Amino acid sequence: MFLADEKRYDKMVYNRCGKSGLKVSAVSLGFWHNFGDAANFFNMEEMVHTAFNLGITHFDLANNYGPRPGSAEENFGKILKGMSHYRDEMCISTKAGYDMWPGPYGDKNGSRKYLTASLDQSLKRMGLEYVDIFYHHVFDPNTPLEETALALDNAVKQGKALYVGISNYNSKQTEEIMKIFKELHTPFVLNQPSYSMLNRWVEDDGLDKFAVENGFGLAVFSPLYQGFLTDRYLNGVPADSRVGRGATWIGNQLDEAMLKKLNALNEIAHNRGQKLSQMALSWVLSNKAVATVLIGASRPSQIIENVACIEKIDFTAEEKSAIEKIIKA
Repeated sequence: MFLADEKRYDKMVYNRCGKSGLKVSAVSLGFWHNFGDAANFFNMEEMVHTAFNLGITHFDLANNYGPRPGSAEENFGKILKGMSHYRDEMCISTKAGYDMWPGPYGDKNGSRKYLTASLDQSLKRMGLEYVDIFYHHVFDPNTPLEETALALDNAVKQGKALYVGISNYNSKQTEEIMKIFKELHTPFVLNQPSYSMLNRWVEDDGLDKFAVENGFGLAVFSPLYQGFLTDRYLNGVPADSRVGRGATWIGNQLDEAMLKKLNALNEIAHNRGQKLSQMALSWVLSNKAVATVLIGASRPSQIIENVACIEKIDFTAEEKSAIEKIIKA
């Protein structure tokens, strides 16, 4: 049986999700990659234990995380069997919205039938009675928002979720579904968008400002821009990297101009006493709309390294100005 480090809460920062009573660890562990059926179970278990020992309490999953859809949840469920005595110290979230099973009820959508069935499947895979946060994973233009909102609200009323969230919704879509949540008194706490130094659409869209003004938080994914904001690409493209394997859709962006930008950012990080990845995470967390940043990992040491970002979240005016100049070059 796993026994956690007694000092696990000493250093981690915990942020409130907007104006709600729920707090999440500033760094969360995401299960998008490296937790499915193609991964080593012992390594997965070690990563979860390492994260928990570092004070990470928020574990973010989705029904389709695999490669085989559902396999990440299945593996997390197996890991949880040895950590069940810590369940009340965890904030476990899952999502539904993308393709899951054959036929019209399991494709990419936001219908009540799909969301209800998917959550039941997720709970069974993880061996849980409820999740702390249940997200609609992606906006569905073909389903009325009222139906999607009612499905999420019903999950709370049934006791299968404590809070609800949305993911990949822009500010306008968020505003529309929030109106329904308010009417239903649904505990909506988080929107999960992509956001990084190199992907700032939430600022251009105004989603971050809208979040602060309306009392919900942002749980940010892809804060390292598919690995660009690490030291892996500072001297070119390693064969075993995502770009080298052709495992990312933004590989063609890694040109000479991008490499120059990454090396300039790395110099600022070095002067701050950080690695580039740590500074990139700190930068995301410096946005007051962000409640937590989701990190992925392929080994425990990456989690240890990335969690250190919480030690230097603040930036001087000079650093902010220099970063802006590099990013916009």
